[in-house]
Amino acid sequence: MTQSSQTQQRGIMMTDTAIKQVQALQQSQGGQDLCLRVGVRQGGCSGMSYTMDFESASNIRPDDEVYDYDGFKVVCDPKSLLYLYGLVLDYSTALIGGGFQFTNPNANQTCGCGKSFS
Repeated sequence: MTQSSQTQQRGIMMTDTAIKQVQALQQSQGGQDLCLRVGVRQGGCSGMSYTMDFESASNIRPDDEVYDYDGFKVVCDPKSLLYLYGLVLDYSTALIGGGFQFTNPNANQTCGCGKSFS
């Protein structure tokens, strides 16, 4: 993780590698007006699973937390943020186990796939 990602106070932090990957995906999904919504839902092998999806920035609700990464917005609803505050989102290009990686300081237990927690 870069120094700039570490020092900024954000509830959801992203490494430079994750930001670049999300921005590339954003462009392939249709453009600049999309933000990344991160959240949690019931389910997964450990009880709760992470959710991530692009949505129009016009869908941002007044109670959402919004984190700006050089013009790219990461959005999280207040209920999910209770479980995600301090989350670091990274991206790995490894052939095995690559993809988005979640490091969540609030997780007591994380499943082997890394996509769900309790």
